[in-house]
Amino acid sequence: MSKPLEGRIALVTGASSGIGEATALALAEAGAKVAIAARRRERLDALASRLEKLGAEPTVLVADLAVEAEAQRIVKETEARYGRLDILVNNAGVMYLEPVEQADLRRWRHMLELNVLSLIASTQAALPGMRERRDGHVVNISSTAGRVANPNAAAYSATKFGVVAFSEALRREVYQHNIRVTVIEPGVVETELRDHIGHAEVKANLNAWADSMRQLQGRDVADAIVFCVSRPAHVNINEVLMRPTDQER
Repeated sequence: MSKPLEGRIALVTGASSGIGEATALALAEAGAKVAIAARRRERLDALASRLEKLGAEPTVLVADLAVEAEAQRIVKETEARYGRLDILVNNAGVMYLEPVEQADLRRWRHMLELNVLSLIASTQAALPGMRERRDGHVVNISSTAGRVANPNAAAYSATKFGVVAFSEALRREVYQHNIRVTVIEPGVVETELRDHIGHAEVKANLNAWADSMRQLQGRDVADAIVFCVSRPAHVNINEVLMRPTDQER
C-alpha cells in the first residue's frame, strides 16, 4: 500500500473532533508521524491510540489555542519531539453566529483570536525551521463563509475571509523558500462546529438547512488535505473550494 507521506512530520490543531480528527488519521494512513493539539485531553488520548496503531508515533499537545503563546508552544514541542515540522494544518476554530446588533463581543473576540490570530501565531512559529530546510507546507482551514458573507455570520465570515487573505499573502512571502501554502474552504460539514452557536433561532435555522442536504464528512475534507500535501515539490495547490453537491450557496 502506497505511503506518500512516509517520514513526514505533521501537526494538526483542533484535532479532538471533526475535520481535525479525520485529518490526523488520514495523514497517519498516508505514512506521516502526527502531533495532535486541542483542549480536550481525553479526546486526544483516544485519537492517539488509533494513531499509534497506524504507526504515526503521535504526540498529544493539550493547549488552549486562543492563547498566542500556546499556539506557538505546540509548534516548538512538535519540533523538539520529531526534530522538525513538515506539515502544519491550522484547523482549530469556532463558529459564533448571531445578528450584529445582538452580538456578544467577548465571544466574537475569542473567535477572532482562535480562528485568525492563533493560526497566524502557529504559522509564524513554524516558518523559521521550514525556511532553513527549504521545505514545508502550511494548510489553513477556511470556509465557504470566506467566500460568501451571509446575514448572522458577519464576524465568522470576517475571520474566514481573513484566513484566505492571510494564506495568499503568506504564499507570496515564502514561495521562494520552497514553502507551500494551501487554504481549504469547505461548505457544510457534519461536525460539532454548529454546537457553538449561542443564538437559538440562528442555530435552529442553520441546522435545518444543513439537515436538508447530504453534508460533507470530516474525511472528505481530510482526503483533500492529504491530496494537497502529497503533491510533488513543484506543485502547490493554493486553494480548494468544496461544497456538498446539494449546497447551492
